[in-house]
Amino acid sequence: MLRCFLRSKIHLATVTESNLAYEGSITIDSDFMDIVGLLPYEQVMISNMNNGERFETYVIPGERGSKTFCLNGPTARKGAVGDKIIIFGYCHLNEDEIKKEFHPVIIKLDNNNNLVK
Repeated sequence: MLRCFLRSKIHLATVTESNLAYEGSITIDSDFMDIVGLLPYEQVMISNMNNGERFETYVIPGERGSKTFCLNGPTARKGAVGDKIIIFGYCHLNEDEIKKEFHPVIIKLDNNNNLVK
């Protein structure tokens, strides 16, 4: 049996851009993707702290060091520039993997999308 667990989380990212004309997804600074282990085109769940929206999409790598969090396509309707969002990555683990010391990678960002130590 597989169970679904939180694998990674980017907490309180600030939306920096919104691009309704794009096909869909969220663009994330590749540095943050590396830190939490998200891969290009990986599915994520996003929760918007400002309006309560919760939605799924996939990740597109953004420019390193840009601190970009851009809502693209239909997801652009789920938030606005300046909104605070939480990005969740999940994984499915079997019983043996659960018994190992499994811990998600969680980072928190400040108002300017700087990593909070």
